Amino acid sequence: MPPISYRRGCFINYSKEKMWEPGYLKAKCKELGLEDQFQLYQIRLWKSYLSVFYFLHILVTVSHCTLLLTTSTHVEIIYFDVGLYIGSAVIILSILSINFCDAFIADHTWMMFLSSMLAALTLVLTDLFQTFYHKTFTNWTLGSFYDTYIIFMIYMFLPIHFIFGAVALGLLISGIYIVYFLIFEGLRFTLIFSDIFHFTGLWVDILHYLCLNMVGLFFRVMNGIVVRSSFLDRHQYVKEELWLRNARLQEKLLLDSILPKAISQHLQREIQNRISLAKKGMRHFSVLDRSMTIQVHPDVSILYADVVNYTHLTTTLTVERLVTILHDLYRRFDVAASRYQVQRIKFLGDCYYCVAGLVEPDPDHADNCVALGLCMIAEIQDLRDIQALDINMRIGVHSGNLFAGIIGQAKLQYDVWGLDVTIANVLESTGVPGFVHISGATLSNLDLPDYVIIDGPERAVDHPLLKKYKIKTYIVESGPSSRESSDSFDYGRTLSVISITSRPFHHTRQEDANLDAIFNAELNEEFRKMPVSPYNIKDFYGNIGKNEQSKLHEKVTFFLTFRDMDLEKDYLGQTDFMFKYNILLVCMIGLSLLFVQITYGEGLCLLCASLDGFVIFSLFLFTFISWYKKVCWWRIGRRNPGHVYNRFSCFIFYVYESIQRSLLIRICIYLFVTASNCLVVAIILFNCDRSAYILGKIESKIFHYEEKSSMCFQPWLVTNVAAIMISMAITFTRIPFLVKTLVVVVQTVTYLLLVFTVYDFNYRHSVSSNPFLAAEYAHGLLILITAVTAYLKERQIEFANKVNFSWQKELEGKERDAHLTNQSIVVLLNNILPSHVVEMYLNSLAKHELYYENYQMVSVMFAMLMHFQMDLENLRILNEIITEFDILLLYYKEYFVVEKIKVVGCTYMAACGLDVSFADSISKPVKRESEEDHLEEIIKIWRRWYTF
Repeated sequence: MPPISYRRGCFINYSKEKMWEPGYLKAKCKELGLEDQFQLYQIRLWKSYLSVFYFLHILVTVSHCTLLLTTSTHVEIIYFDVGLYIGSAVIILSILSINFCDAFIADHTWMMFLSSMLAALTLVLTDLFQTFYHKTFTNWTLGSFYDTYIIFMIYMFLPIHFIFGAVALGLLISGIYIVYFLIFEGLRFTLIFSDIFHFTGLWVDILHYLCLNMVGLFFRVMNGIVVRSSFLDRHQYVKEELWLRNARLQEKLLLDSILPKAISQHLQREIQNRISLAKKGMRHFSVLDRSMTIQVHPDVSILYADVVNYTHLTTTLTVERLVTILHDLYRRFDVAASRYQVQRIKFLGDCYYCVAGLVEPDPDHADNCVALGLCMIAEIQDLRDIQALDINMRIGVHSGNLFAGIIGQAKLQYDVWGLDVTIANVLESTGVPGFVHISGATLSNLDLPDYVIIDGPERAVDHPLLKKYKIKTYIVESGPSSRESSDSFDYGRTLSVISITSRPFHHTRQEDANLDAIFNAELNEEFRKMPVSPYNIKDFYGNIGKNEQSKLHEKVTFFLTFRDMDLEKDYLGQTDFMFKYNILLVCMIGLSLLFVQITYGEGLCLLCASLDGFVIFSLFLFTFISWYKKVCWWRIGRRNPGHVYNRFSCFIFYVYESIQRSLLIRICIYLFVTASNCLVVAIILFNCDRSAYILGKIESKIFHYEEKSSMCFQPWLVTNVAAIMISMAITFTRIPFLVKTLVVVVQTVTYLLLVFTVYDFNYRHSVSSNPFLAAEYAHGLLILITAVTAYLKERQIEFANKVNFSWQKELEGKERDAHLTNQSIVVLLNNILPSHVVEMYLNSLAKHELYYENYQMVSVMFAMLMHFQMDLENLRILNEIITEFDILLLYYKEYFVVEKIKVVGCTYMAACGLDVSFADSISKPVKRESEEDHLEEIIKIWRRWYTF
């Protein structure tokens, strides 16, 4: 509907219709660099069409020859025709077989046109030579039989990959037939068409061939539009598939860097489910609402590490250098933790703690933890030498049991609790810089010959907690640590989540090249697997491979309807942007039929003239309505998109767009225009005085005078018109295939009944196509061949439409999944970082680029529960407390710049004043407007997440 009510004026929105125009689609393929790949796909497509033609031509040849041999009374004369037809079929199929040589055709595409032209001319020469032979040697005057079939064959099945070649060949064949019968003095209709040289008779013949070429050209254009659209949709599908896969990989890497898989997968599903329901305005109660995700892990080792002299660093180094050093240090630790299969829990300033044996049970958890501790000491000593800093590491390791999971509602982070966690923390605080401080429990799990171990320091012996639980401690001076350079770390395993909200991705040149290579390889494979035919030929040979084509065949029935009725309903409810082309074809064919009727009509009645006038008016009205918007856009809209059209124009636009959107209206128009064309033919038939015609025919035989050709209709002319109507009826786009098939069946059966019952005398005394073949059989066979050809052709284009629509639906699903994945990543990031930093992290920072903000005036809050015993029952209480804090903080964020930092143990940390507008310095400017515009929707969803 126009954007403004048509009563006040409106604009033209032609963007969607433009996407269904051949010129636009071809330009889009060239713009995306897909033209070469499209040509290769077209070669496969035309090979498929050619396979159907093989079946069709063999069927036509066998049917024609069988009819001749079973109905002829003089078989010896018919043998020549049968041999000629079979010989030409063998020659034609042999010539076309070269198109199945993929490698040769790919290098010599001109052979497709040459072989098609030779095949078409072979059948033309066969058809004309047969009439010439019988006129010369058996004194039979015959008419051509294969002219309609050849023209349809050229446009629908032969592998002519450029449309101008098909048009040129179609017009050449038409010209050959016209010139042949002009030269040989009307051999085609000597008895009936004695006025073949009459001006109107010649033009009717020319008009007949032009109509055949128009129908064929229409098929080529519509088929080309659908095929190119499907090809572009597949290209977009592969892009979305690759992008979605990359987004999901980044989401997985992000989650895996925060949580173990057992919890991260559940959390990921929960986040996406909540986002989907939040968009619908629905509240979702789940296991995460006011509950906690906690797991008990026995037999693990906990490592706590602390940077010695960290406070001195924060007061003496610049912010940029401090962030750079900490980033380098913790990056090294992460590399080492990954190598020793230790799960990092989190770090806070100078504190870094992790657990071995957490993700999967590991009998070597103690060895891995101690080896990691020694490696961390080596790494910080290496960094100390490089940066000339007075820093060291104090590390404590304890083995035992713990609780692990997530609690609260916001800033969800994985953490560990329990007495053994507290003991590991105490071992770190009472340890010695440069050494690993372990408990007796850890010592008992070590492979002792590999380590140099001494007793623990005195202050550990005197610590109240260690003394209470009688824990003896030890210092590990050295062990089997084999520190590898962190420079050899595979960054691919820890890709940061960057640029997922915009395309193209912000990658390095090498990464862009790698992604392009992956995309092109997958694209080529997808194009190779694209289905090309509605006939699953491989199934007949027992091929049970589930390729793309067989998958699609499982979705549709034999009648090319989707098995999923909702999907079929959506398919039928599509807007028809090609409606105007259908109406233009119907109008041109209808006017041609009216010309034929008037030319061969004799004294048309008033009612007939009134009906003709009504048909003409209706066709012009539909054509005007369907093409008015296109003309307005071409004349004004493309140069002045903001032009406001008057109320009359807006009303026409509204009517046309209503027709495009409504399947019921289009079916009614389709049936009306089809019936209108049938009415024109009916007038030609009903104007025939059958009694006078029979009498005149008998008298002409008795008294040997030439009969009057205008006495009644000319059967071959009506048969050719009927063939055009049948082909046109099934070519109408965006009409249900079953409806079109039913209309064609009704037209075919009705015409055959007229031929063999009502007007049998007229048809029996017309020119036949072969000696001793009853003329009505020739008429009937031609109509049946036309109907079968049109049906097989329409199955091809309907299949292409189904393929295109199926991919469109899959593409929409991929886009929804990608958008949902993107939003879930942003929600996760908002649970880690402040909103403005999330925007910076997603869209502005290059991979591994550091970001920092320096504040002089902020307030930091540490809220700690005192004397809180870490058991399962108390963790439930802690979860309730943290959840209440999170909800309370959410309301404070509406009025104050308060940000939750994290929860460590039973300590809740928050900060006020972290507003980038008041930062003294930042590493990269933040565009606040961009942030507000881009994350407005996701922040709403994020807040709903909290309120759940």
